[in-house]
Amino acid sequence: MDTTLDDPLVGRVLDGRYRVDARIAAGGMATVYRALDTRLDRILALKVMHPALAADGVFVDRFIREAKSVARLAHPNVVAVFDQGTDGPYTYLAMEYVSGCTLRDVLRERGALRPRAALDIFEPVLAALGAAHRAGFVHRDMKPENVLIGDDGRVKVADFGLVRSVDSVTNTTGSVLGTVSYLAPEQIENGITDTRVDVYACGVVLYEMLTGAKPHNGGSPAQVLYQHLNEDVPPPSAAVPGLPAGLDELVALAAARSPQLRPSDAAALLGVTLEARARLTDAELDAEPPRARAEERPASEDRTSVIARPVTAQQPVHHTSRLESPAPIPPRRRPAGGLRAPRRGPLLIVAGILLALGLGAGVWYINSGQFTKVPNLLGKSEQEARSQLSAAGLGVKGVNRKFSDAFDRGTVMNTDPPGGKRIRGNDAVTLTLSRGPEVVSVPALKGKPLAAAKSELTAVGLAPGIVTQAFSEDVAQGSVISSDPAGGEKRAPDTAVAIVVSKGSPVRVPSVTGRPADEARSALEGLGLKVGTAAEQVNSASPAGTVAKQSVGAGAQAAAGDTVTLTLSKGPRQVQVPDVTGQDVDAARKALEGSGFKVKVDRPFLSFSDTVESQSVPGGQNAPEGGTITIKTKGL
Repeated sequence: MDTTLDDPLVGRVLDGRYRVDARIAAGGMATVYRALDTRLDRILALKVMHPALAADGVFVDRFIREAKSVARLAHPNVVAVFDQGTDGPYTYLAMEYVSGCTLRDVLRERGALRPRAALDIFEPVLAALGAAHRAGFVHRDMKPENVLIGDDGRVKVADFGLVRSVDSVTNTTGSVLGTVSYLAPEQIENGITDTRVDVYACGVVLYEMLTGAKPHNGGSPAQVLYQHLNEDVPPPSAAVPGLPAGLDELVALAAARSPQLRPSDAAALLGVTLEARARLTDAELDAEPPRARAEERPASEDRTSVIARPVTAQQPVHHTSRLESPAPIPPRRRPAGGLRAPRRGPLLIVAGILLALGLGAGVWYINSGQFTKVPNLLGKSEQEARSQLSAAGLGVKGVNRKFSDAFDRGTVMNTDPPGGKRIRGNDAVTLTLSRGPEVVSVPALKGKPLAAAKSELTAVGLAPGIVTQAFSEDVAQGSVISSDPAGGEKRAPDTAVAIVVSKGSPVRVPSVTGRPADEARSALEGLGLKVGTAAEQVNSASPAGTVAKQSVGAGAQAAAGDTVTLTLSKGPRQVQVPDVTGQDVDAARKALEGSGFKVKVDRPFLSFSDTVESQSVPGGQNAPEGGTITIKTKGL
């Protein structure tokens, strides 16, 4: 039945700003509404504490703590908190509105999910919790109701109302807040909450996504709590035959009853999850589970409650007037054969004797000194990871690289063994580094200096390719004109990107051949060109000390800063002049030109002879190569 019309808040404007339009959901501590922020004209969700609890300072503090802690996270998979305030009896949080449904709605409708779909939801949940854990917070109430799936497919974690600082590990004696189906054994038994209680709850949620049912069945909350303490979460394949062993192992690791056996936090579990997914085939990921609707469970098992814990003779009892305590939790089962756990008294006596004999240090070394915990390295650079491992007395066994959308290129996305795992000192750890996403967008490089362009390509996982140069009127010299592939195109990581770099505006090189060396240098440098001089001089028709040759020809294009090398002349080469007197003109011309001379014929007036009578440079003497020799024919 729609109770929206009976809700006194619907239609009201809280704090003169938030118009309450409809009720979305109601819980044990608060009601969530769809509202309009009239100041910014945007739809948001308004979480309003029940007025009966607003007078309780503890709950108000929890509300405010949620606002502050979530506002600090600023993670794409965490429902954002925009504002917090009070209007009369109503204490509220203004939050991001996610149009869609909860994971509980999906499980109720579909039952078990395909492994791929389950992991597609599980991984962003772990990313959100990992960010919270790194920021110093524990969620403490992870369950499908707090996983929102938007109409656009985005996954977000909500309801950090029970969030607590990681540093303030609790050990309460009377009661614990949470949802019975997802409470970790240490929460129930000792009231201890650290990041690993969220890891345990995630293991239960993953089991539920893979099977469509919760791992522990009970007729009452007390029976479910008893099973958490005394029974392991069963492998999902026991309920859904054919599920890969890797998923059984993932659930067993996350939902281990001993917190020491679980990954240290959600970020570590994300790394293990990514590794497990990588080992699954497409057929295993897309295997269709049995189509059965999710089991119907008592609402009390899905509601956040104050749960009474077992009380020993030494523990003071803390009562709560808000909820009735459930039935007493049955005692732990005795081991097979009726063996009882040894009493502490004799153990303390033995320990005292060992210490008196000076053996205590040896016992400590045998039991714990040989082992160390693998540090949590996810998100660290390879250098940082190696440094932390070295500080812990551990080495690096090897380095693998895999694609990842969740971790930046070059950072640690997984370790083997995982973070938090106890291994022997001096052992080694295998690192898996992220190669970044499988598809990379080529950055826009035009106008950027070559060094900056190469750095940008490397940063996104692409490789700088062949660099060529071209003239450009509008791109500064040394900056990028274009790239191939062009900016915005998608390519696989490590793809080479060719770069065309500007040589600047072209300079037309003048002819300086035959000009004195100093004059030629001034002319070229005046155009922004550099001038070099060849070490060797050559013989040429140009006078000694003038330019015989230039490395860039006249009329060619060069860039400012390009070098033109000048070769200087040491004057013409001296060549012996052949004796052509007495020869006919044609034979003489041929002989002289063959020796490198130019020939001029001088015929006297009215001379009809073709015989050479004389030559301007006598035969046998030397003359400059390329010079002119005049031959004269006989006259009348």
